[in-house]
Amino acid sequence: MKIILLNLNSASEDWSQKAVAFYEKKLSHFIDFSVISLKSENLNRQQKELRLKKEEEKIFNYLKADDYLVLFDEKGKNLTSLQLSKELNQILISGKKRIVFLIGGAFGVSDEVKKKAAFKISLSNLTFNHLIAEIVALEQIYRGFAILKNLPYHNE
Repeated sequence: MKIILLNLNSASEDWSQKAVAFYEKKLSHFIDFSVISLKSENLNRQQKELRLKKEEEKIFNYLKADDYLVLFDEKGKNLTSLQLSKELNQILISGKKRIVFLIGGAFGVSDEVKKKAAFKISLSNLTFNHLIAEIVALEQIYRGFAILKNLPYHNE
């Protein structure tokens, strides 16, 4: 099985690249894991629908038909870290070959992408910039595995 954190972004910072590499390395001890970044469309705010459509095409071109898609979405389910680890475990035993966690672009994702998602999770009621959202997602995926493996990382 492979897990991918797929995201659409338009910027990159040295500090975030270091954090991503840190969590990729930690997660690789548990599972085949990688972060894939697709270039977000460079369109102005008035072209939101066109931007969502172009990003939808990129997402669907990347996804495989049998991927288990988990969308990080502001209207997704609010979970504790323990609940996320239980959901992660259920997905892991589902028999899927790839789990794709998706962080959309600045305007989220299209309705078609939302329909394709098997599960939607909210990272927070707060709004994060893309780089912070990516690191929060990585930390929570790592925390989920640490809980499943009974590592002394998560405190209750």
